[in-house]
Amino acid sequence: MIEFYPQIKSVHIAAVMLSGLLFLIRGAAMSAGMTWAMAAPLRYLNYSIDTTLLTAALMLATLLHQYPFVHPWLTVKIALLVIYIVLGSFALKRGSTRKIRILCWLAALLVYAFIITVARAHHPAGLFAAIPDLLRTST
Repeated sequence: MIEFYPQIKSVHIAAVMLSGLLFLIRGAAMSAGMTWAMAAPLRYLNYSIDTTLLTAALMLATLLHQYPFVHPWLTVKIALLVIYIVLGSFALKRGSTRKIRILCWLAALLVYAFIITVARAHHPAGLFAAIPDLLRTST
């Protein structure tokens, strides 16, 4: 099964990008008061992309024997994913005011970006993992 790793990883990365792009577009539309952002076809597309994303993630974890609560960076990724989902829910429908929805949308986008840095670095601190190295070289 490991021979399929490159294809599964490519599907996972594509789903990450599509999911983030769709959330960015839907959130911007909601912020502008456009009702089409919550249209059923977009919601179902979102569910399909996220299901593909999660399936590929589980396949990669199984193939590589890297699991949350064993590998700290994956644990952080899962925790951030939960935060992203909650913020996204408030951004798109549960926020009681437009201001709350926009703030949740922006916060969710920041969390999304940080999840990517954690995944790229394979380190719980994500992009901040390099700071100690930068401090050592600058002195």
